[in-house]
Amino acid sequence: MAYTRITAAEAAAMIEHDATIGFSGFTPNGIPKAVIREIKKKAEQLHAEGQPYQISLVTGASGCQSLEGDLANVHAIKFRGPFSTNKDFRTHTNLGEIDYEDMHLGHVAERLRRGFYGEIDWAIIEVSDLDELDTVCRAYLTTAGGIVPTIVRLAKRIIIELNRFHSPDSKLLHDVYECAEYPHRQPIPLLSVGQRIGTNYVEIDPKKIVGVIDSNIEEEARGFVDPNADLTRIGQNVVDFFLSDMKAGHIPPTMFPIQSGVGTTGNAVMKAIGQCEGLPPMEVFSEVVQDAVVELIEQGKISQASAAAMTCTNECIQHVYENIDFFSRHLTLRPSELSNAPELIRRFGVIAMNTALECDLYGNENSSHICGSSLMNGIGGSCDYERNGSISIFYTPSTAKGGKISAIVPMCCHVDSTEHDVDVIVTEQGVADLRGKGPMRRAQEVIERCAHPDYKPLLREYLRIAPQGHEPQHMRAALAFHDTYLNKGDMRLTDFSEYLK
Repeated sequence: MAYTRITAAEAAAMIEHDATIGFSGFTPNGIPKAVIREIKKKAEQLHAEGQPYQISLVTGASGCQSLEGDLANVHAIKFRGPFSTNKDFRTHTNLGEIDYEDMHLGHVAERLRRGFYGEIDWAIIEVSDLDELDTVCRAYLTTAGGIVPTIVRLAKRIIIELNRFHSPDSKLLHDVYECAEYPHRQPIPLLSVGQRIGTNYVEIDPKKIVGVIDSNIEEEARGFVDPNADLTRIGQNVVDFFLSDMKAGHIPPTMFPIQSGVGTTGNAVMKAIGQCEGLPPMEVFSEVVQDAVVELIEQGKISQASAAAMTCTNECIQHVYENIDFFSRHLTLRPSELSNAPELIRRFGVIAMNTALECDLYGNENSSHICGSSLMNGIGGSCDYERNGSISIFYTPSTAKGGKISAIVPMCCHVDSTEHDVDVIVTEQGVADLRGKGPMRRAQEVIERCAHPDYKPLLREYLRIAPQGHEPQHMRAALAFHDTYLNKGDMRLTDFSEYLK
Protein backbone atom coordinates (compact mmCIF):
# COMPACT_ATOMS: atom_id res chain seq x y z
CA MET A 1 0.00 0.00 0.00
CA ALA A 2 1.38 3.40 -0.99
CA TYR A 3 0.41 6.30 1.28
CA THR A 4 -0.85 9.56 -0.17
CA ARG A 5 1.87 11.90 -1.42
CA ILE A 6 1.39 15.61 -0.79
CA THR A 7 3.49 18.74 -1.12
CA ALA A 8 4.86 20.71 1.82
CA ALA A 9 2.59 23.61 0.84
CA GLU A 10 -0.46 21.33 0.88
CA ALA A 11 0.55 20.11 4.33
CA ALA A 12 0.99 23.63 5.69
CA ALA A 13 -2.43 24.62 4.33
CA MET A 14 -4.00 21.96 6.56
CA ILE A 15 -2.35 23.15 9.77
CA GLU A 16 -4.76 25.47 11.48
CA HIS A 17 -4.19 28.50 13.69
CA ASP A 18 -3.68 27.53 17.35
CA ALA A 19 -2.64 23.96 16.50
CA THR A 20 -0.31 22.07 18.84
CA ILE A 21 2.36 20.19 16.92
CA GLY A 22 4.89 17.60 18.03
CA PHE A 23 8.02 17.50 15.89
CA SER A 24 10.70 14.89 15.44
CA GLY A 25 14.29 15.88 16.02
CA PHE A 26 16.63 16.55 18.88
CA THR A 27 18.83 19.65 18.46
CA PRO A 28 18.81 20.91 14.80
CA ASN A 29 19.13 17.36 13.48
CA GLY A 30 16.16 15.17 12.65
CA ILE A 31 13.78 18.14 12.42
CA PRO A 32 11.31 18.02 9.47
CA LYS A 33 12.16 21.08 7.43
CA ALA A 34 9.96 21.21 4.32
CA VAL A 35 6.64 21.80 6.10
CA ILE A 36 7.89 24.40 8.56
CA ARG A 37 9.29 26.52 5.73
CA GLU A 38 5.82 26.54 4.19
CA ILE A 39 4.24 27.30 7.58
CA LYS A 40 6.45 30.39 7.73
CA LYS A 41 5.14 31.55 4.35
CA LYS A 42 1.57 30.89 5.45
CA ALA A 43 2.01 32.90 8.64
CA GLU A 44 3.50 35.84 6.74
CA GLN A 45 0.62 35.85 4.27
CA LEU A 46 -2.11 35.60 6.90
CA HIS A 47 -0.52 38.26 9.09
CA ALA A 48 -0.29 40.58 6.06
CA GLU A 49 -4.04 40.06 5.61
CA GLY A 50 -4.65 40.94 9.25
CA GLN A 51 -5.48 37.37 10.29
CA PRO A 52 -4.04 35.57 13.34
CA TYR A 53 -1.81 32.56 12.87
CA GLN A 54 0.31 30.98 15.57
CA ILE A 55 1.16 27.42 16.53
CA SER A 56 2.38 25.69 19.68
CA LEU A 57 5.34 23.39 19.16
CA VAL A 58 6.99 20.67 21.20
CA THR A 59 10.21 18.97 20.17
CA GLY A 60 12.71 16.56 21.70
CA ALA A 61 15.21 19.32 22.41
CA SER A 62 16.27 22.47 20.57
CA GLY A 63 15.42 22.92 16.90
CA CYS A 64 16.87 24.39 13.75
CA GLN A 65 16.75 27.94 12.40
CA SER A 66 13.79 27.13 10.14
CA LEU A 67 11.74 25.87 13.09
CA GLU A 68 12.65 28.22 15.93
CA GLY A 69 14.30 31.28 14.48
CA ASP A 70 12.31 31.82 11.30
CA LEU A 71 8.93 31.08 12.88
CA ALA A 72 9.75 33.38 15.80
CA ASN A 73 10.73 36.15 13.39
CA VAL A 74 7.32 36.01 11.69
CA HIS A 75 5.53 35.86 15.07
CA ALA A 76 4.15 32.38 14.38
CA ILE A 77 5.01 30.73 17.73
CA LYS A 78 2.46 30.85 20.53
CA PHE A 79 4.04 28.29 22.87
CA ARG A 80 7.36 26.47 22.79
CA GLY A 81 8.82 23.67 24.84
CA PRO A 82 11.15 22.25 26.08
CA PHE A 83 14.49 23.78 25.03
CA SER A 84 16.05 26.31 22.69
CA THR A 85 19.45 27.69 21.82
CA ASN A 86 18.34 29.86 18.88
CA LYS A 87 19.28 33.55 18.90
CA ASP A 88 16.16 34.81 17.10
CA PHE A 89 13.86 32.72 19.28
CA ARG A 90 15.68 34.06 22.35
CA THR A 91 15.13 37.66 21.21
CA HIS A 92 11.38 37.27 20.79
CA THR A 93 11.02 35.29 24.01
CA ASN A 94 12.85 37.98 25.96
CA LEU A 95 10.45 40.54 24.47
CA GLY A 96 7.62 38.58 26.09
CA GLU A 97 6.11 37.45 22.77
CA ILE A 98 6.42 33.67 23.28
CA ASP A 99 5.21 31.45 26.10
CA TYR A 100 8.27 29.26 26.62
CA GLU A 101 8.57 26.43 29.14
CA ASP A 102 12.16 25.46 29.91
CA MET A 103 11.92 21.79 30.85
CA HIS A 104 14.17 18.81 31.57
CA LEU A 105 14.40 16.90 28.29
CA GLY A 106 14.05 13.52 29.97
CA HIS A 107 10.60 14.56 31.26
CA VAL A 108 9.01 15.70 28.01
CA ALA A 109 7.60 12.39 26.74
CA GLU A 110 6.02 11.70 30.11
CA ARG A 111 4.52 15.20 30.32
CA LEU A 112 3.04 14.68 26.86
CA ARG A 113 1.49 11.38 27.92
CA ARG A 114 0.00 12.99 31.02
CA GLY A 115 -1.60 15.75 29.00
CA PHE A 116 0.26 18.80 30.30
CA TYR A 117 0.63 20.16 26.75
CA GLY A 118 -2.99 19.51 25.87
CA GLU A 119 -4.08 17.50 22.86
CA ILE A 120 -1.49 16.99 20.12
CA ASP A 121 -3.19 18.03 16.90
CA TRP A 122 -0.34 17.07 14.60
CA ALA A 123 2.88 15.10 14.59
CA ILE A 124 5.33 16.02 11.84
CA ILE A 125 8.31 13.71 11.58
CA GLU A 126 11.34 13.21 9.36
CA VAL A 127 12.22 9.69 8.18
CA SER A 128 14.77 8.09 5.90
CA ASP A 129 12.55 5.17 4.90
CA LEU A 130 9.03 3.74 5.30
CA ASP A 131 7.33 0.38 5.26
CA GLU A 132 3.95 1.44 3.82
CA LEU A 133 1.80 -1.42 5.12
CA ASP A 134 -2.00 -1.62 5.42
CA THR A 135 -2.27 -2.17 9.16
CA VAL A 136 0.91 -0.53 10.42
CA CYS A 137 3.46 1.97 9.16
CA ARG A 138 7.06 1.35 10.10
CA ALA A 139 8.91 4.65 10.04
CA TYR A 140 12.71 4.71 10.12
CA LEU A 141 14.14 7.83 11.72
CA THR A 142 17.11 9.87 10.53
CA THR A 143 19.60 11.41 12.95
CA ALA A 144 17.55 11.68 16.14
CA GLY A 145 15.25 9.67 18.39
CA GLY A 146 13.70 12.49 20.39
CA ILE A 147 10.05 12.10 21.41
CA VAL A 148 8.80 10.49 18.19
CA PRO A 149 7.30 7.26 19.64
CA THR A 150 5.14 9.33 21.98
CA ILE A 151 4.00 12.07 19.61
CA VAL A 152 2.97 9.72 16.80
CA ARG A 153 0.89 7.69 19.26
CA LEU A 154 -0.80 10.75 20.77
CA ALA A 155 -1.25 12.92 17.66
CA LYS A 156 -4.62 13.12 15.91
CA ARG A 157 -2.98 13.49 12.48
CA ILE A 158 0.50 12.80 11.14
CA ILE A 159 2.61 14.21 8.33
CA ILE A 160 5.76 12.37 7.30
CA GLU A 161 8.72 13.94 5.50
CA LEU A 162 10.68 11.30 3.62
CA ASN A 163 14.03 13.07 3.38
CA ARG A 164 16.29 11.53 0.74
CA PHE A 165 19.30 13.43 2.05
CA HIS A 166 19.51 10.69 4.66
CA SER A 167 20.45 7.14 3.83
CA PRO A 168 17.85 4.44 4.55
CA ASP A 169 20.70 2.80 6.43
CA SER A 170 20.14 5.30 9.25
CA LYS A 171 17.71 2.66 10.56
CA LEU A 172 20.72 0.59 11.61
CA LEU A 173 21.59 3.14 14.30
CA HIS A 174 18.23 3.28 16.10
CA ASP A 175 16.83 1.55 19.17
CA VAL A 176 13.18 2.61 19.60
CA TYR A 177 11.57 1.98 23.00
CA GLU A 178 8.77 3.80 24.82
CA CYS A 179 8.29 3.55 28.57
CA ALA A 180 4.94 2.39 29.90
CA GLU A 181 2.64 4.85 31.62
CA TYR A 182 2.45 5.18 35.40
CA PRO A 183 1.79 3.15 37.52
CA HIS A 184 2.56 0.24 35.21
CA ARG A 185 6.15 1.17 34.35
CA GLN A 186 8.76 -1.55 34.57
CA PRO A 187 12.53 -1.14 34.98
CA ILE A 188 14.14 -0.22 31.67
CA PRO A 189 15.88 -3.49 30.66
CA LEU A 190 19.02 -1.80 29.35
CA LEU A 191 22.05 -3.36 31.02
CA SER A 192 24.92 -1.86 29.01
CA VAL A 193 25.57 1.25 26.93
CA GLY A 194 25.68 -0.60 23.62
CA GLN A 195 22.73 -2.95 24.22
CA ARG A 196 19.53 -2.56 22.18
CA ILE A 197 16.15 -3.42 23.66
CA GLY A 198 13.62 -2.15 21.13
CA THR A 199 13.07 -1.95 17.39
CA ASN A 200 14.82 0.06 14.70
CA TYR A 201 11.53 1.65 13.60
CA VAL A 202 8.60 3.64 14.99
CA GLU A 203 5.15 2.09 14.61
CA ILE A 204 2.42 4.42 13.31
CA ASP A 205 -1.29 3.88 12.73
CA PRO A 206 -1.69 4.40 8.95
CA LYS A 207 -5.19 5.81 9.44
CA LYS A 208 -3.65 8.89 11.08
CA ILE A 209 -1.21 9.60 8.23
CA VAL A 210 -2.50 12.53 6.19
CA GLY A 211 0.32 12.37 3.70
CA VAL A 212 3.97 11.77 2.90
CA ILE A 213 6.20 14.54 1.57
CA ASP A 214 9.20 13.63 -0.55
CA SER A 215 12.15 15.93 0.16
CA ASN A 216 15.92 16.19 -0.05
CA ILE A 217 17.08 18.77 2.49
CA GLU A 218 20.36 18.92 4.38
CA GLU A 219 20.46 19.28 8.15
CA GLU A 220 20.85 22.80 9.49
CA ALA A 221 23.43 21.78 12.07
CA ARG A 222 26.47 23.98 12.49
CA GLY A 223 30.06 23.04 13.04
CA PHE A 224 32.21 24.31 15.89
CA VAL A 225 35.27 26.48 15.66
CA ASP A 226 38.56 25.16 16.93
CA PRO A 227 38.89 25.79 20.66
CA ASN A 228 40.86 28.83 21.80
CA ALA A 229 43.54 28.68 24.49
CA ASP A 230 41.07 29.00 27.38
CA LEU A 231 38.80 26.22 26.11
CA THR A 232 41.81 24.00 25.41
CA ARG A 233 42.95 24.58 28.98
CA ILE A 234 39.48 23.72 30.32
CA GLY A 235 39.63 20.45 28.39
CA GLN A 236 43.04 19.65 29.84
CA ASN A 237 41.85 20.49 33.35
CA VAL A 238 38.97 18.02 32.96
CA VAL A 239 41.40 15.33 31.80
CA ASP A 240 43.74 16.07 34.72
CA PHE A 241 40.79 15.72 37.08
CA PHE A 242 39.90 12.32 35.60
CA LEU A 243 43.46 11.08 35.99
CA SER A 244 43.62 12.34 39.58
CA ASP A 245 40.29 10.73 40.48
CA MET A 246 41.37 7.44 38.91
CA LYS A 247 44.60 7.52 40.92
CA ALA A 248 42.58 8.16 44.09
CA GLY A 249 40.28 5.25 43.30
CA HIS A 250 37.14 7.40 42.88
CA ILE A 251 36.92 6.41 39.19
CA PRO A 252 37.68 2.81 38.17
CA PRO A 253 40.56 2.11 35.76
CA THR A 254 38.00 1.28 33.07
CA MET A 255 36.29 4.69 33.55
CA PHE A 256 32.60 5.38 33.94
CA PRO A 257 30.55 6.29 30.87
CA ILE A 258 30.66 10.02 30.15
CA GLN A 259 28.07 12.57 29.06
CA SER A 260 29.00 15.84 27.42
CA GLY A 261 26.64 18.67 26.59
CA VAL A 262 26.50 20.13 23.09
CA GLY A 263 28.57 23.19 22.26
CA THR A 264 32.05 24.56 21.71
CA THR A 265 33.27 23.93 25.25
CA GLY A 266 31.96 20.36 25.26
CA ASN A 267 33.66 19.76 21.93
CA ALA A 268 36.95 21.06 23.36
CA VAL A 269 36.66 18.73 26.34
CA MET A 270 36.03 15.71 24.09
CA LYS A 271 39.08 16.61 22.01
CA ALA A 272 41.23 16.76 25.12
CA ILE A 273 39.92 13.37 26.24
CA GLY A 274 40.78 11.93 22.84
CA GLN A 275 44.33 13.24 23.01
CA CYS A 276 45.05 11.84 26.48
CA GLU A 277 47.08 8.63 26.40
CA GLY A 278 46.44 7.95 30.09
CA LEU A 279 42.71 7.41 29.70
CA PRO A 280 41.35 4.03 28.57
CA PRO A 281 38.85 3.59 25.72
CA MET A 282 35.56 4.71 27.18
CA GLU A 283 31.82 4.70 26.67
CA VAL A 284 29.53 7.66 26.03
CA PHE A 285 25.99 7.73 27.41
CA SER A 286 24.73 11.13 26.43
CA GLU A 287 22.09 13.26 24.76
CA VAL A 288 24.13 14.00 21.68
CA VAL A 289 27.21 12.94 19.83
CA GLN A 290 29.10 15.62 17.92
CA ASP A 291 31.76 15.34 15.24
CA ALA A 292 34.45 14.91 17.90
CA VAL A 293 32.73 11.83 19.31
CA VAL A 294 32.37 10.26 15.86
CA GLU A 295 36.09 10.83 15.29
CA LEU A 296 36.95 9.22 18.63
CA ILE A 297 34.77 6.19 17.85
CA GLU A 298 36.68 5.74 14.61
CA GLN A 299 39.99 6.09 16.45
CA GLY A 300 39.02 3.45 19.01
CA LYS A 301 39.05 5.99 21.88
CA ILE A 302 35.30 5.46 22.39
CA SER A 303 34.10 1.86 22.29
CA GLN A 304 30.33 2.51 22.53
CA ALA A 305 28.24 5.66 22.26
CA SER A 306 24.54 6.02 23.04
CA ALA A 307 22.63 9.27 22.47
CA ALA A 308 19.35 10.81 21.41
CA ALA A 309 20.86 12.46 18.34
CA MET A 310 23.83 12.79 16.04
CA THR A 311 24.29 16.55 16.28
CA CYS A 312 26.89 16.45 13.56
CA THR A 313 27.79 18.40 10.47
CA ASN A 314 26.41 17.15 7.16
CA GLU A 315 29.84 15.93 6.14
CA CYS A 316 30.12 13.88 9.32
CA ILE A 317 26.62 12.42 8.88
CA GLN A 318 27.43 11.27 5.36
CA HIS A 319 30.69 9.77 6.61
CA VAL A 320 28.73 7.72 9.15
CA TYR A 321 26.34 6.52 6.43
CA GLU A 322 29.23 5.57 4.15
CA ASN A 323 30.71 3.47 6.95
CA ILE A 324 27.46 2.26 8.48
CA ASP A 325 28.62 -1.33 9.02
CA PHE A 326 31.28 -0.03 11.40
CA PHE A 327 29.29 2.72 13.13
CA SER A 328 26.17 0.61 13.63
CA ARG A 329 28.26 -1.61 15.93
CA HIS A 330 29.43 1.33 18.05
CA LEU A 331 26.71 4.00 17.95
CA THR A 332 23.07 3.81 19.05
CA LEU A 333 20.37 6.49 18.82
CA ARG A 334 17.49 6.29 21.31
CA PRO A 335 14.38 8.24 22.33
CA SER A 336 15.22 10.97 24.80
CA GLU A 337 13.34 9.36 27.69
CA LEU A 338 15.98 6.60 27.51
CA SER A 339 19.05 8.73 26.78
CA ASN A 340 18.08 11.03 29.67
CA ALA A 341 16.56 8.42 32.00
CA PRO A 342 17.59 8.99 35.65
CA GLU A 343 17.42 5.24 36.25
CA LEU A 344 20.01 4.48 33.57
CA ILE A 345 22.25 7.45 34.33
CA ARG A 346 22.48 6.44 37.98
CA ARG A 347 22.86 2.72 37.29
CA PHE A 348 25.63 3.20 34.69
CA GLY A 349 27.45 5.72 36.90
CA VAL A 350 27.58 8.33 34.14
CA ILE A 351 30.00 11.23 34.61
CA ALA A 352 28.03 14.34 33.65
CA MET A 353 29.81 17.27 32.02
CA ASN A 354 27.94 20.42 31.04
CA THR A 355 28.53 24.10 30.34
CA ALA A 356 27.58 26.80 32.82
CA LEU A 357 26.96 30.50 32.36
CA GLU A 358 27.95 31.17 35.95
CA CYS A 359 28.60 29.40 39.23
CA ASP A 360 28.49 30.91 42.70
CA LEU A 361 30.73 30.51 45.68
CA TYR A 362 28.74 27.66 47.19
CA GLY A 363 28.31 25.59 44.04
CA ASN A 364 24.96 26.69 42.63
CA GLU A 365 24.94 26.90 38.84
CA ASN A 366 23.10 28.95 36.21
CA SER A 367 23.04 27.74 32.63
CA SER A 368 20.06 29.59 31.20
CA HIS A 369 19.54 33.24 32.15
CA ILE A 370 21.61 36.42 31.93
CA CYS A 371 21.29 38.76 34.94
CA GLY A 372 18.33 36.78 36.20
CA SER A 373 15.83 37.78 33.53
CA SER A 374 17.07 37.34 29.97
CA LEU A 375 16.95 33.88 28.45
CA MET A 376 20.22 32.69 26.95
CA ASN A 377 19.61 28.97 26.56
CA GLY A 378 17.37 26.50 28.25
CA ILE A 379 18.63 23.87 30.68
CA GLY A 380 18.19 21.08 28.15
CA GLY A 381 19.02 17.72 29.65
CA SER A 382 21.91 18.88 31.80
CA CYS A 383 20.00 18.42 35.05
CA ASP A 384 18.85 14.93 34.05
CA TYR A 385 22.51 13.99 34.17
CA GLU A 386 23.84 16.27 36.89
CA ARG A 387 21.27 15.17 39.47
CA ASN A 388 21.79 11.48 38.78
CA GLY A 389 25.37 11.00 37.59
CA SER A 390 28.24 9.55 39.61
CA ILE A 391 30.11 12.84 39.24
CA SER A 392 28.59 16.12 38.10
CA ILE A 393 30.94 18.59 36.43
CA PHE A 394 30.24 22.10 35.16
CA TYR A 395 32.80 23.97 33.10
CA THR A 396 33.00 27.54 31.85
CA PRO A 397 35.63 30.16 31.02
CA SER A 398 36.18 32.25 34.15
CA THR A 399 35.32 35.49 32.36
CA ALA A 400 33.34 36.73 29.38
CA LYS A 401 33.04 39.96 27.38
CA GLY A 402 36.75 40.69 27.59
CA GLY A 403 36.84 40.28 31.35
CA LYS A 404 33.80 42.48 32.07
CA ILE A 405 31.78 39.50 33.29
CA SER A 406 32.92 36.98 35.89
CA ALA A 407 31.56 33.43 35.63
CA ILE A 408 32.24 33.03 39.35
CA VAL A 409 29.86 35.23 41.34
CA PRO A 410 28.81 35.62 45.01
CA MET A 411 25.30 34.35 44.25
CA CYS A 412 23.84 33.05 40.99
CA CYS A 413 21.12 35.32 39.62
CA HIS A 414 19.21 32.23 38.47
CA VAL A 415 19.70 28.63 39.61
CA ASP A 416 19.36 25.60 37.34
CA SER A 417 21.52 23.13 39.28
CA THR A 418 21.72 23.57 43.03
CA GLU A 419 24.84 23.18 45.15
CA HIS A 420 23.59 19.69 46.07
CA ASP A 421 23.95 18.50 42.48
CA VAL A 422 27.26 20.11 41.53
CA ASP A 423 30.41 18.18 42.42
CA VAL A 424 33.11 19.86 40.38
CA ILE A 425 33.57 23.28 38.75
CA VAL A 426 36.20 23.74 36.06
CA THR A 427 37.51 26.91 34.44
CA GLU A 428 40.71 27.60 32.55
CA GLN A 429 42.12 28.66 35.95
CA GLY A 430 41.71 25.24 37.56
CA VAL A 431 39.42 22.67 39.15
CA ALA A 432 37.30 23.12 42.29
CA ASP A 433 36.34 19.77 43.82
CA LEU A 434 33.35 20.49 46.07
CA ARG A 435 32.72 16.93 47.23
CA GLY A 436 32.80 16.41 50.99
CA LYS A 437 33.09 20.12 51.78
CA GLY A 438 30.79 22.47 53.67
CA PRO A 439 29.82 25.91 52.30
CA MET A 440 32.83 27.93 53.46
CA ARG A 441 35.34 25.35 52.28
CA ARG A 442 33.50 25.19 48.94
CA ALA A 443 33.66 28.97 48.65
CA GLN A 444 37.39 29.03 49.30
CA GLU A 445 37.93 26.22 46.79
CA VAL A 446 35.94 28.02 44.08
CA ILE A 447 37.68 31.36 44.62
CA GLU A 448 41.22 30.09 44.77
CA ARG A 449 41.00 27.49 42.01
CA CYS A 450 38.41 28.77 39.51
CA ALA A 451 37.99 32.54 39.73
CA HIS A 452 39.93 34.85 37.45
CA PRO A 453 42.71 36.78 39.27
CA ASP A 454 40.89 40.07 38.51
CA TYR A 455 37.94 38.89 40.60
CA LYS A 456 39.56 36.99 43.45
CA PRO A 457 39.98 40.09 45.71
CA LEU A 458 36.32 41.06 45.20
CA LEU A 459 35.09 37.56 45.99
CA ARG A 460 37.25 37.35 49.11
CA GLU A 461 35.89 40.75 50.18
CA TYR A 462 32.35 39.47 49.73
CA LEU A 463 33.02 36.62 52.14
CA ARG A 464 34.38 39.12 54.67
CA ILE A 465 31.26 41.30 54.58
CA ALA A 466 28.75 38.45 54.53
CA PRO A 467 27.15 37.89 57.96
CA GLN A 468 28.04 34.77 59.89
CA GLY A 469 25.95 31.71 59.19
CA HIS A 470 26.07 28.23 57.71
CA GLU A 471 26.08 29.66 54.17
CA PRO A 472 26.90 33.36 54.52
CA GLN A 473 25.08 35.69 52.13
CA HIS A 474 24.74 39.45 52.30
CA MET A 475 21.24 40.02 50.93
CA ARG A 476 21.95 43.52 49.61
CA ALA A 477 25.37 42.70 48.17
CA ALA A 478 24.78 39.16 46.90
CA LEU A 479 23.90 40.33 43.38
CA ALA A 480 26.25 43.32 43.34
CA PHE A 481 28.29 41.85 40.47
CA HIS A 482 25.19 41.67 38.27
CA ASP A 483 23.88 45.06 39.36
CA THR A 484 27.25 46.67 38.65
CA TYR A 485 27.38 45.11 35.21
CA LEU A 486 23.92 46.43 34.36
CA ASN A 487 24.75 49.92 35.60
CA LYS A 488 28.45 50.29 34.83
CA GLY A 489 29.12 47.63 32.17
CA ASP A 490 31.94 45.89 34.04
CA MET A 491 31.73 43.63 37.10
CA ARG A 492 35.29 44.59 38.03
CA LEU A 493 33.91 48.00 39.04
CA THR A 494 31.89 46.47 41.88
CA ASP A 495 32.11 48.52 45.08
CA PHE A 496 30.48 46.60 47.92
CA SER A 497 30.37 49.73 50.08
CA GLU A 498 27.54 50.97 47.84
CA TYR A 499 25.46 48.02 49.02
CA LEU A 500 26.22 48.34 52.74
CA LYS A 501 24.49 51.68 53.27
